[in-house]
Amino acid sequence: MSVNYAAGLSPYDHKGKCGMPEKLDDKDTLQKSIDALTSLLKESKCTVVHTGAGISTSSGIPDFRGPKGVWTLEEKGLEPECNIRFDEAVPSYTHRVLVELESAGLVHYVVSQNVDGLHVRSGFPRDRLSELHGNMFIQICNKCKRDYVMNYVSPTMGLKPTGVKCTSKKARGKCRGNLHDSILDWEDSLPLKELDRADTMSRAATLSLTLGTSLQILPAANLPLHAKKNNGTLVVVNLQPTKHDRRADLRIHYYVDDVIKGVMENLGIKVPEYVVPIINECSTRKNPWLDPKGVQRKYEGGGNVLKEPTDAKKALIRHDSVVRSKIQSSLC
Repeated sequence: MSVNYAAGLSPYDHKGKCGMPEKLDDKDTLQKSIDALTSLLKESKCTVVHTGAGISTSSGIPDFRGPKGVWTLEEKGLEPECNIRFDEAVPSYTHRVLVELESAGLVHYVVSQNVDGLHVRSGFPRDRLSELHGNMFIQICNKCKRDYVMNYVSPTMGLKPTGVKCTSKKARGKCRGNLHDSILDWEDSLPLKELDRADTMSRAATLSLTLGTSLQILPAANLPLHAKKNNGTLVVVNLQPTKHDRRADLRIHYYVDDVIKGVMENLGIKVPEYVVPIINECSTRKNPWLDPKGVQRKYEGGGNVLKEPTDAKKALIRHDSVVRSKIQSSLC
């Protein structure tokens, strides 16, 4: 559960604004906003969805900065109540909807700050997903870099060894590298491949849709703004105010599941019930992900500062721009 995840992080003073008041739009405003969002989804050539803790609260996982969020209560010296473990949680309605919208070609990529693993367990294709802060169920080999989706929560956090050996086969036997958890601590650098994909697709987006995030943690918070630079549209769905409300073309203050349910009713798309965990490595639409050769980027201070690349790495950036255009055209 997010309580244990939060407790496992190192002490950190800059957790953003917590406990801001929530707002609910009236019914007429809500319906107009749902209709507008439906039209935007239909018209968009490349839709990137940015998700936060707010899409998992209906799965029983507390958020962090809401009125009853983990860090909000922590500031008050209180303990949050949570009766569900990460491995017991099932994908919310919104998680399942994103799978259907991707399959229908209405959502092209998802960028998530969540570590609960519910996007992967819902069946959303991993080649169209960036989990910027890690996944409680994914462990990565320190040698061959192969990742493993486990059916149990990692026993460690902060990119530490989990005590499991890699079983990937090599020419001369098994790899036998050490598996590490994929969960970032505050000062850890964001995973290059995940960040590079997220940045590439965010820059290609004609519609950035943020769901259940207050957009406070960098660099994830600024990725949705790339659509604005591309003459695209920014839509914010959240109960609390967000950092980029003034930049948004459409703001919806309501429960994410209810907003998305209204959109699906407008689209006439049925959402199946969740049955069993499904791991979907690749989308069945168009080409599988083309893995870009990104430039190695080091984030400091909790992921806020980007170092200037060396001349050698600038050459890789020029190469990367070509690869990025191929990726964008293959996914959008």
